[in-house]
Amino acid sequence: MPKDHEHHEHRELNCEEVMEQLFTYLDGELDENAQIVIDRHLEACRDCFSRVEFERRLKARLAELARVPAPERLRERVRTIIGRF
Repeated sequence: MPKDHEHHEHRELNCEEVMEQLFTYLDGELDENAQIVIDRHLEACRDCFSRVEFERRLKARLAELARVPAPERLRERVRTIIGRF
């Protein structure tokens, strides 16, 4: 039989609770136990899994776009502004 603290560490979350932690989860900022609880929920809940995958892909796509170099005109404007200080 699990000890009381073990029971709390692995309690199940409902969908609303998972969505409240969605971005913290995707950023990898949850502690190990919270991560495990959400992983288990996602294994059983197709709706939440789909939402998490959508947000994960969107985040990855935005990160890719951030790697596009700034246009030269913008770079020049930034250099001009920095040069004033």
